[in-house]
Amino acid sequence: MMVSRALISFVFSAFLLRTCLATTFTIKNNCPYTVWPATLAGSGSTPLSSTGFQLSPGATFSLSASAPWSGRFWGRTGCSTDASGRFSCATGDCASGAVACNGAGGNPPVSLAEFTLVTGGGQDNYDVSLVDGFNLPLSIAPQGGSNGCQTTTCSANINSVCPAELAVKDQNGNVIACKSACEAFGSPQYCCTGSFSTPQTCPPTNYSMIFKRQCPQAYSYAYDDANGSLYTCVAPSGYVITFCP
Repeated sequence: MMVSRALISFVFSAFLLRTCLATTFTIKNNCPYTVWPATLAGSGSTPLSSTGFQLSPGATFSLSASAPWSGRFWGRTGCSTDASGRFSCATGDCASGAVACNGAGGNPPVSLAEFTLVTGGGQDNYDVSLVDGFNLPLSIAPQGGSNGCQTTTCSANINSVCPAELAVKDQNGNVIACKSACEAFGSPQYCCTGSFSTPQTCPPTNYSMIFKRQCPQAYSYAYDDANGSLYTCVAPSGYVITFCP
């Protein structure tokens, strides 16, 4: 089969473009309260220029990453600094003692936006994950790109339907986060460990289905791949991550 020089030139140009240009992550806070987003680069990936920052209602903040890169974003709520200067949050806290997480992940329960960026015209992977529980609604919207590039979202407030045995409450008794069954009970059937460590032996549970019914596009437990929770996009210019979409 003959391939035109124009097509070869186009493919090569697309390869160079994605290899040389960074992907922009725009984080937006649509919540009616302040959120403190945080970032964590995966193993072998370069940390982003900020690992934690404050975002007032309606505000946006942008970061960039050069592929290949993998990592996650999440939102922290109920944050404050005590008399000693130590910073902490009611949900999503990374226990760094500062606004920047500096390589630490968010303590569950926490809603996650996860990414794997690739070079050379390959497919990025991205998803909204509730495997570590839920604290905030969020969405991921690719900007440009091809081959799928759909928005994925968890816009429901799962805290409003969280079972008492999974609920995390503030001092006033309000539910501020919802644990995964794995975190709450630690048993293999909920954590997909031991004899439950394969997709065949670790099916959805009544607890994971609570999350799935509220947010059908998000990962509800470890082996949720078969339900179309992983999304792909080729060479987008960036992604918009929105809290409270």
